[in-house]
Amino acid sequence: MWSEKYRPSRISDMVGNEKERAAVVEWLAKWKKGTKPILLVGPAGIGKTTIANVLARQFGYDLISLNASDVRNKSQINQILSPVLGNQSVMGNPMIFVDEVDGIQGRSDYGGADALIQILKEATIPIILAANHDDKQKMQKIKKAVKTIPFRPIPPRLLYAYVRDILAREDAALGPGTFFRLVSQCRGDIRSILNSAQAQLSGFDPPTEKSFEVLNVEDGINAFFKAQSTEEAWLVLFMLRIDPREKIRAFYSSIMSGRPDPGVLAQQLQVLSRADMLYGRIIRTQNWRLLRYLDSILLNLHMPDSQLRYSQYYLSWQALNRIRWDGAKMRELCGILGARFHASQSTVSTFYLPAILGCIKNNTMQLDLDESFDDLLEKEIKAIR
Repeated sequence: MWSEKYRPSRISDMVGNEKERAAVVEWLAKWKKGTKPILLVGPAGIGKTTIANVLARQFGYDLISLNASDVRNKSQINQILSPVLGNQSVMGNPMIFVDEVDGIQGRSDYGGADALIQILKEATIPIILAANHDDKQKMQKIKKAVKTIPFRPIPPRLLYAYVRDILAREDAALGPGTFFRLVSQCRGDIRSILNSAQAQLSGFDPPTEKSFEVLNVEDGINAFFKAQSTEEAWLVLFMLRIDPREKIRAFYSSIMSGRPDPGVLAQQLQVLSRADMLYGRIIRTQNWRLLRYLDSILLNLHMPDSQLRYSQYYLSWQALNRIRWDGAKMRELCGILGARFHASQSTVSTFYLPAILGCIKNNTMQLDLDESFDDLLEKEIKAIR
C-alpha cells in the first residue's frame, strides 16, 4: 500500500503542520524530567502517529506504543507502564506513545483515566498522547496534565503536490477531474487520498462519495466478499477501519451464518484462528506494530464469486428466534416460581428451576399446581427435552 510504502522516515519528509511539527521537535529536544507530556489533537490520517515514530527513530528512543481503546482500566495501564517508568535503565531509552487517548474516558474505564493522569503528572520519560477529538468536557482532566498541540488537516494544495509526486514515482497518472475529486473528498486525510488514488489506478472505484475514507463493518465485509480480485479485497480490508477484535468477529459471524461447504469452512476457520492468535499476541506483548500483518492474514478469506455476506450473528435466524422465545418463556416461568417460593427470579433460575426440572424429568417429583401453571411448566419441560 502506498500509505505504507511512502510513510515518512524523517521529520522533513512529512507534509503540512510545519509549525506544529517544529513545536513537537522543540519539546523533545528540550525535554528533561518534569517536562509536561504533549497531546497531539487532530483528525485521523494527518501524521500524529507518524511523527511519534519518526521522532523516536531520529532522537534514539525506544518507542512503546499503546492504544488507549484497548488499555482502558487502571490495572492494565499500571501493569504496562509502571515497569517502564520505574526501570528506564533496563528498558533502554524508552518513550511512550498512547494513541486514541480520547477513547479512555467513560464509565467502563474503571479508573483508567485517573491512572493515566497520575502517570502524566509524574512522568520520568517523554510521553506523547494522540487524540482525534478535543472534547473540552471529556478531556478536561487529561489536558490539565499535558501541553496540547493541535494538528490540522493537510491543505489541498499540499495534498495535490504530494500525491502528484508519488504518482510520478509510480509512473502513473490520474485525470484532472478524478484527482481534484479525491483531494476534496479526503478532507485533509493524507492516508485516505493515497489509498483512494491507488484504488482508482487498480480499477476499483467504490460507489460512495466517502471513497476509501471509512467503510463501516457491514459495507466493508460485503465489499470484501464481493471483490473480484485479490487487490480489490486487499484495499477493502485496508479501509475497514474498525477495532481488530471486531474485524475478526465480523468475519467469523458472517462465515458461520453463511454455512459454506465443510472444506471451505475448515480452511476459513484456520485463517481466522491465525488472525486471532496474532491479535492475542499483540494484546499480550502490546506490540502494536504486529497489527500491520492482520490484513495479510485475513486476505486469505477472499474467494472469487463468494456468496457469503455480512451477518452480525453466527446463528441462523431460526435459532436466534428460538433463543429469544425460550428466554422470554423461561423468565415468565421463573417469575411465577419466584412468587410462590418468595425468592428472586435470578435465584429461581440459578438454583431452584434446574433441580425442579431434573426431578420432574426423572419422575421423582409431582407438583400439586393449578391447571394453568401446570400447563405452562409442562410446555417448558417438553421444550427442554
